[in-house]
Amino acid sequence: MPHPTVAIIGRPNVGKSTLFNRLVGKRLALVDDQPGVTRDRREGDANLLGLEFRIVDTAGFEDQDVATLPGRMRVQTEAAVEDADVALFMVDARAGIVPLDEEIARWLRVTSTPVILVANKAEGRAGETGVIEAMALGFGDPIPLSAEHGEGVVDLFDALRPYVDREDGSPEESEEQAEDGPLKLAIVGRPNAGKSTLINRMLGQDRLITGPEAGITRDSIAIDWSWTDGDGNERPVRLIDTAGMRKKARVQEKLEKLSVMDALRAIDFAEVIVLLIDATRGLEVQDLKIADRALQEGRALVIALNKWDVAENASSLFNGVKGALDEGLAQVKGVPLMTVSGATGKGIDQLIKVAFETRDAWSRRISTGQLNRWFERAIEANPPPAPGGKRIKARYVTQVKSRPPSFVLFGTRVDQIPESYRRYLVNSMRKEFGFGAVPVRLTMRAPKNPFDHDKN
Repeated sequence: MPHPTVAIIGRPNVGKSTLFNRLVGKRLALVDDQPGVTRDRREGDANLLGLEFRIVDTAGFEDQDVATLPGRMRVQTEAAVEDADVALFMVDARAGIVPLDEEIARWLRVTSTPVILVANKAEGRAGETGVIEAMALGFGDPIPLSAEHGEGVVDLFDALRPYVDREDGSPEESEEQAEDGPLKLAIVGRPNAGKSTLINRMLGQDRLITGPEAGITRDSIAIDWSWTDGDGNERPVRLIDTAGMRKKARVQEKLEKLSVMDALRAIDFAEVIVLLIDATRGLEVQDLKIADRALQEGRALVIALNKWDVAENASSLFNGVKGALDEGLAQVKGVPLMTVSGATGKGIDQLIKVAFETRDAWSRRISTGQLNRWFERAIEANPPPAPGGKRIKARYVTQVKSRPPSFVLFGTRVDQIPESYRRYLVNSMRKEFGFGAVPVRLTMRAPKNPFDHDKN
C-alpha cells in the first residue's frame, strides 16, 4: 500500500524546504535566504516520530500569469495539493501575515484537500504576533513550529496523524515478515562456557576448534545453518560464535581486548543473544553484565545453562540461577532460562524453538488502534499520578519501530510521569501483546508551548 502524501505549500521563503529536509532526514532540497530557490516539485520519504508518509516540497506560490515561469511553478504547486492527502500551509510567524498568504488561504479554502496551518519561525518572542495573526486565515489554530531547530514536531505529529496513520499492520503480519530472513543468533558468555562445542553439536561437525583451554575462539565467526522444526520445516539460522568475555580488569593482552570488542560488535549485529552459562560453575557477576549489555543494546535474550548433563543438584541450581536473574536483571523479568548440553545435544531443539519465538516477539508491530484500546483500559484501571497537584493528561501512544518494540506516549506533562508508572505501562503492554521478556522502549513526548518562557 503506497504511503499517504503530504504537500507543503506557502509563499516563497517561509521555510518549506527546511521542513522538507528535516522530515526526510537529508538535505535533498536546496535552502537559501533568497526566495524562489525551489521551482519543481520535490518528493521524498518522510518519517515523523514513526509516522511514514510521502512529502512533497512545492515552489513558492506566486500570483503570476501562467505564461511566466512563476505562473508555471504555481500550476505545479496547485497540482501537488490536489494530489495530496493533506496540505501543510506554511506561513512565516516572524514576518506576519501578508496579502499573498491571504490569497493562498482563499484558494485553499475551495480545494478538497484537508489543510493544516503551520506558523514557521515561531521560536522565541519574535514569532508570537505572527502566530496570533495566522488564526484569522480560517484554518483553526496554527501549529507553532521551528523547522530549522525542530521545535513543535510533536504538535505537527498530532495534527498529521489522523490523515497519514493507516492501521494496516498486525502482530501476525510482523511475525510472518520476521520469519523470512535467517535468525541471527549469537552465542556469548564467559571463556570456556562451551560455546564452540555447542555450535559444533548443532552443525553435526567439528566446524570450530574446541578444547579445555579458555580463550581458543578469538574472532566472531558466522556460520549459516538450517534447523528443522517440529513440523519438518527447514528454518535458516546464522550462528555467531564469539570470544569469551572476561571481567574488564582481567582483559590485559591487546589481542584479547580486540576479541572482546569483536564479541560486543556481534551482539550489535545479532537479533537474539544466547548467553551460555557453565552449569558446573554457576552464575557469576560477569554473566549478568553480559546479559545487561545485550538488553541495553535492545537485543532479545535467551539464557542457557550448558553442561547440564554433568551438573550437580540440578533442581536447586536451576531455581537459584532463575532467582538471581530475576533480581539481577530487574529491567526485564522472565528472560527464558533453558538447559542444554553441547556434549550430548540435549535441549538444543527447544533452545532454537524458543529463540525463534523470542525473535517473533522482538519483531512484533502493534497497530495504533490496538495500542490505544489497550491504553484506555490501562489508564482507566490505574490513572497517572498528579505531581505537584497538576494533572497529567496522557492522550495516546503509538509504536515508532520494532526490533526492539519502541513506543512513544504523547500528552500534556507526560514527561513528568514517574518511572514507577512507566514500568506499570510497559509491564501491562508486555502482558497484553505477548512481548514476553524482550526489551520494550517507552518514551514520553509532551508538546512545547512556544508562549512559555523562562521568567528569569
